[in-house]
Amino acid sequence: MTSDGATTPGGCGGERPLRRDAERNRQRILHAAAEVFTQRGLDATLDDVARQAGVGVGTVYRRFPDKESLVAELFADRINAMVSVAEQAVAAPDPWQALVSYLEYAAETMASNIGLRQLMMFATYGRDKVAYAREQMRPVVTKLVERAQEAGVLREDFRATDVPLIAYMLAAAAEYASYVEPEVWRRYLALIIDGL
Repeated sequence: MTSDGATTPGGCGGERPLRRDAERNRQRILHAAAEVFTQRGLDATLDDVARQAGVGVGTVYRRFPDKESLVAELFADRINAMVSVAEQAVAAPDPWQALVSYLEYAAETMASNIGLRQLMMFATYGRDKVAYAREQMRPVVTKLVERAQEAGVLREDFRATDVPLIAYMLAAAAEYASYVEPEVWRRYLALIIDGL
């Protein structure tokens, strides 16, 4: 067996299929959790995740000891993606377009994922990851705002802290209108952008 827990090609053959099954179940659980938490939010239970994954709840608990560990692992890549998109926007040549594209990305991300929105707004789960994400995003979003202000294309009273609040407001509008017009947040984003 190697140090990462995998069996070597000539070693005991009994563990290899179990490892594949375990990893397959883990991926099924993560995929199911993404669907459940995206659509229903973080109030969904591990029983809900198990049903969606087609596994017993005991299997979920073997892979993830509690809901917080599942939520933290599930959303780590989404949080990192938000930071990465902000960093890419800072590198864009047009300061105004960079800010607008990041606002649209943040709003769309929050509007389409109830669980991520709850995680970022309330930090009920994965507080350390949320704190890390905020620490990573703060200077990058500040740079986006400052570049646009220095270029004279953004009002001077706009602050970096307005960016997540705008995303949360638009996500709330999307949630409120989800059964009638789920993309309504785009209209309000256009109005906000006109005001900037």
